[in-house]
Amino acid sequence: MAAFTELVFSGVQPTGNLHLGNYLGAVKRFVEMQAREAQCLYCVVDMHAITVWQDPEALRGQIREVTAAFLAAGIDPKRSIVFNQSQVPQHAELAWVFNCVARLGWLNRMTQFKEKAGKDRENASIGLYDYPVLMAADILAYRATHVPVGEDQKQHLELTRDIAQKFNTDFSKSIAAHGHGEAFFPITEPLRGGPAARVMSLRDGSKKMSKSDPSDNARINLTDEADTIAQKIRRAKTDSEPLPSEIAGLKERPEADNLVGIYAALAGITREAVLRDFGGAQFSTFKPALADLAVTNLAPIAGEMRRLTADPGHIDAVLADGAGRAETIAAQTLDAVKDIVGFVRRSPNLQAVR
Repeated sequence: MAAFTELVFSGVQPTGNLHLGNYLGAVKRFVEMQAREAQCLYCVVDMHAITVWQDPEALRGQIREVTAAFLAAGIDPKRSIVFNQSQVPQHAELAWVFNCVARLGWLNRMTQFKEKAGKDRENASIGLYDYPVLMAADILAYRATHVPVGEDQKQHLELTRDIAQKFNTDFSKSIAAHGHGEAFFPITEPLRGGPAARVMSLRDGSKKMSKSDPSDNARINLTDEADTIAQKIRRAKTDSEPLPSEIAGLKERPEADNLVGIYAALAGITREAVLRDFGGAQFSTFKPALADLAVTNLAPIAGEMRRLTADPGHIDAVLADGAGRAETIAAQTLDAVKDIVGFVRRSPNLQAVR
């Protein structure tokens, strides 16, 4: 396989309040990845959001809120590229090429569509069904070598890898003829999550923390005040047993395991280290410590988010600058794809027909 310059791409949907799960599973990791030598692109994937109907005014606000969360958490828009997907048209155009590369059987195996569409699949949008192909275009428009993924996106990344491999195979002669060597697209690698990559509900440790949960106490929103954060942790569901001293003791104790994982991720340590400090302690001791840690980490982000969202012009300027920089990369990729596939491209040197 050809060598590719390391580049990290990731996206977050603007569909309602961001919560602790989004922060620990994605945004916090984005900030940490800025230390890599690789170029990092962080995208608000608003085109994915409309696979189900969105109120236009609410969507605009949510795009800005996710951007504010990126910035408030510490993503530097000068060092990384922060943009929203719909401002870079190459995502949609490349998705069509990939629609012609991907196979129907591949999409029929996508479990997330089955879960989201439920029993009424005939009324689901084509966009919801085709979502994974657009995701592949998001990633490969930049020929990204790495993508941070959670458990719910692993299958979609596999599809991205399949599309890249099939494109490289189907057009191998043309790829070589246009000077791209033996492969045009990388086989993108996953970046695995840390100790709390999958954060569960504070009310039910068997369910993922979700913005759609009817109980606001099931999640910690990134916009929550310090008192609210502490209160939600103190009210989090637990069992009556003390914390174990070994990881094996968390088996069959989903709520305890979730809170230990949250502490580990916020503190930047392992679950084992948490249990070394708190093994044998009651939740009456552990929860206040977790609440203090969460408030220390999250309250400043909430305050900065409120400040940023009060200035939508600044957020829009960040997105516009990032989109311009992203499009420079994506346009080069799409131009090369058009040449490889055999399209006739418009040359800037051609004179108008008179």
